[in-house]
Amino acid sequence: MEMLRIAVVGAGLIGKNHIRLVDAHPNCQLAAIVDPFEASKQLAAEYNAPHFADLEAMIEAIDVDGVILATPNNLHVTQAKMCIQHAIPVLIEKPVSHTVEEATELLNIAVNTPGIWDTLLVGHHRMHSPIIKRTREIIDSGVLGALVASQGSAVFYKPDDYFDAAPWRTKEGGGPILINLIHDIGNLRYLCGEIVAVQAMASSRRRGFDVEDTVSITFNFENGSLGTFLLSDTAGSGRSWEQTSQENKAYSSYEDEDCYHIAGTHGSISVPTMRLKYYKEKEDRSWWKPFECDNVSLERKDPLVEQLTHFCRVIRKEEKPLVTVRDGLQNLRVTEAVVEAVKNGRTVFVNDIG
Repeated sequence: MEMLRIAVVGAGLIGKNHIRLVDAHPNCQLAAIVDPFEASKQLAAEYNAPHFADLEAMIEAIDVDGVILATPNNLHVTQAKMCIQHAIPVLIEKPVSHTVEEATELLNIAVNTPGIWDTLLVGHHRMHSPIIKRTREIIDSGVLGALVASQGSAVFYKPDDYFDAAPWRTKEGGGPILINLIHDIGNLRYLCGEIVAVQAMASSRRRGFDVEDTVSITFNFENGSLGTFLLSDTAGSGRSWEQTSQENKAYSSYEDEDCYHIAGTHGSISVPTMRLKYYKEKEDRSWWKPFECDNVSLERKDPLVEQLTHFCRVIRKEEKPLVTVRDGLQNLRVTEAVVEAVKNGRTVFVNDIG
């Protein structure tokens, strides 16, 4: 099988991860590193890859099979449009855009330009996690019955130097809603269905910053189920995806902790311990009667590697994008709806955003 030439645009923290993975992947060749900063030249030399200061210069100079955009959010749509103009498949890091308006513009281009829809993948990498895929299989099997309720959490402690290194994180836009929550929104939409409305309250009392440190959220799903979500970056707790999934070894993890609990009319599953409880027969459903209990088996894999493998298949037209531009836009809409709900103290309908 011919190696795919993939360029990585942006050599920051996320970009370096993509560069490392592309270089190591058996189906890929690192075609170029694109970044305006001087340090990226040395990085390109270390990987023996061509270096370009901007995307346009690279497109004019070399042929590539795909591009990964790991640049600041406000550049995503402009650079994706450039790739579209040259018919280059592109993986756009999350969030798909800086604003709902720009993401809507990209969606319109993707829908209305022939041959483009299936060439755009948005980088919500957790969607490629075997944990998420296995949980979706359990839900789709019907063993839980009709979904009724979900509980989620991203409750953890960011050290003080996280804010010292980047003071903008103490100001509006730097809190956990816009930085962290969008990951979990993507997961919950995939597992529990479309989120149509949200309510939320936030507090900044513990850190005293201009931005929130703790948020309580209620989700209303299109299928009639309800969900609650607790978000905090100032809590001494291990109930976040990073600290429970064991997928990113940079984080400490705890095998007995869950970050999601999803319940239906016949049973429930806790994620990622994958503890399944269900009533075997319909007539058994009673809080007086014991559940059938099972621990669902799964094989853990790095979702970033799985995402890159999927992108290769998207480039070859072997698979359709798992996370589309429409998904990226909807994740952003829900996030913005939470921000709006915090500000106004009222129920916000997601499709009223943007």
